[in-house]
Amino acid sequence: MKKTVVIGGGAAGMFAAIAAAERGSEVHLYEKNEKLGKKIFITGKGRCNLTNACDMEELLAGVCSNRRFLYSAFYGYTNQDVIDFFESHGMKTKTERGNRVFPVSDHSSDVIDTLRRVMLQKGVEVHLHSEVQGLLTEPLAEVQTGKNVPDRRIAGVVLKGGRRVEADAVILATGGLSYPSTGSTGDGYRFAEECGHTVTATSPSLVPFNVREPYAKELQGLSLKNVQLTILDGKKRLYQEFGEMMFTHFGITGPLVLTASTAVGKKLREKELQVRINLKPALSEEQLDARLRREFEDGNKKQFKNVIGNLFPAKLTPVMIALSGITPEKMVNEITREERRALLTLIREFPLTATGLRDYNEAIITRGGVSVKEVDPATMESRKTAGLYIAGELLDLDAVTGGFNLQIAWSTGYAAGCAAAEKASQ
Repeated sequence: MKKTVVIGGGAAGMFAAIAAAERGSEVHLYEKNEKLGKKIFITGKGRCNLTNACDMEELLAGVCSNRRFLYSAFYGYTNQDVIDFFESHGMKTKTERGNRVFPVSDHSSDVIDTLRRVMLQKGVEVHLHSEVQGLLTEPLAEVQTGKNVPDRRIAGVVLKGGRRVEADAVILATGGLSYPSTGSTGDGYRFAEECGHTVTATSPSLVPFNVREPYAKELQGLSLKNVQLTILDGKKRLYQEFGEMMFTHFGITGPLVLTASTAVGKKLREKELQVRINLKPALSEEQLDARLRREFEDGNKKQFKNVIGNLFPAKLTPVMIALSGITPEKMVNEITREERRALLTLIREFPLTATGLRDYNEAIITRGGVSVKEVDPATMESRKTAGLYIAGELLDLDAVTGGFNLQIAWSTGYAAGCAAAEKASQ
């Protein structure tokens, strides 16, 4: 039996190991951490949004970088295939708002346990506390000339301490640079470069924003649902979308903000950007004005501070009062039309200034990575080193939030595992 080595015990690595073992390969998975799936464990706030149940067109549209590269992998192992895999192995799933798919239990540990159990059933040998320090390659006996034609083949790996492990195929699935506490320290980029690959510029993606305004910290922990987020560079609108967001001690986060980071991250690294939040996007300007007038008429003998609370969450009310410029104790029947119009604008354009992005410690994924031009999209095999396969976050692929990035991991891991087992059997 020929041997396949998988480097990395995350989503792509475990799925690749299962696919390779199912096809008859002897599979050894090396993970430098003390346990598998450390990053899976914290995804989706510990619930693990494992894929998105949308149609294929929408699934591909959710990919931000090098979408076309994923056509073969996504159709080869679809989001429905992912759901069926976990369901067939005893882990029930549920689909929530935005077609996000989670374990019924809301425990990411169930995803990891399922993968671990299936690997055991398929005979995958898992080596924990086992750090790979390098790849072994050797010249191909017959070298064909041409662009992206490998002149070397994989021969195995070198473990920390110097032990050499021979292999017929090696799958690189070490992850990127996001959440380094989970072990994602960029080792795979170095391995890929040593095998002749180009690694494009990397940066944190799906990452929260720092904001300048001190009142953001006062709103720490406040979650806003069904709001509209707009990001501006001067008068130019860079991003606008509806959804959910949350204030933190440093600024803003949540699905809306994380997805926005994929659209404006590059610009935000260069300069500050203006953020505007429409707190009542379901109401037109005329409808909102009518709502304000109705609230003011119902409470016309009350102070402004005692009426405005009907419109906003308790934590937001003091900030809205302060920003409105209206004296809290002012009687509602004394508020001028101009003051009411200014309040209306504040509700529709709550202002923040984004000063930058958070770092890799808080980034869900890494943008950039191994150039997909140097990888076969059908098999994930390196075009630089025969028998080397690259899967998951290591590749120059990234997507919006909602389970899309894990789908990239499952699909590319599956493709790599299948092809590696075939290569190892030759």
